Amino acid sequence: MNGNVITGAGYFFRGLAMLTDKRLRAFVILPLVANISLFILLGSVAWSLVDGLVQTTEETLPSWLSFLTWLIAPLLWLMGSLATGYLSTLTVLVLTSPFHALLAEKVEEQVTGQAVPALEGIGSAIIAIPRGIFKEIRKILYYIPLAIFVLIVTVIPGLQAFAPVLWFALGAWMMGLQFMDYPMDNHRMSFADVKEACASRRLSSLGLGGMVAFVAGIPLVNLVVIPAAVVGATLMWCEELRHRQ
Repeated sequence: MNGNVITGAGYFFRGLAMLTDKRLRAFVILPLVANISLFILLGSVAWSLVDGLVQTTEETLPSWLSFLTWLIAPLLWLMGSLATGYLSTLTVLVLTSPFHALLAEKVEEQVTGQAVPALEGIGSAIIAIPRGIFKEIRKILYYIPLAIFVLIVTVIPGLQAFAPVLWFALGAWMMGLQFMDYPMDNHRMSFADVKEACASRRLSSLGLGGMVAFVAGIPLVNLVVIPAAVVGATLMWCEELRHRQ
């Protein structure tokens, strides 16, 4: 069996439901505060850029085409909101990755009742920040060739119709790898191990990653995406992949 898309998506919502657990609260607050701060910062920048684009559009369009402003302006604001959501989520992932590992550690211990010999505290997490950033860079380097391939497909006539599906599938796959890496890294498993494990439960991984990719682009809702996805991925690790250790 290669997993189940519905089950994979369900891990995200189960992770979302667990965020209210007081035993996890301390490990949820820091990424949440970081995400809110970055969202406000990037949102203010996006607001200025989009407002300028809207004004430029209104000034440059001929008067007989002014009605297009009613179509273009909402699209620009929507794109600005989605870009802000994605960028803030990505930046928080890179800067606070060791703290997500701590959250994954506590969730696994809570679910399995067994200790996880991982970071063991906030101090260790802070020391591990450079290593966490290096791992995030490795994921980006893995992503770039795949993104280039999909980009090529995007500009080939006849294949362009498949481009939106491929972009979403790539985003879902990368999100699955991204968040599954946290519980697996706690067991000193490499990124190659993560790719192999996710491939063995590909549908579950795509279901989890697809839901995360979808919700990450929704303003305000995306603020809780990261901790919910970390918890959801840890639940998937415990229930579907832990036996691979």
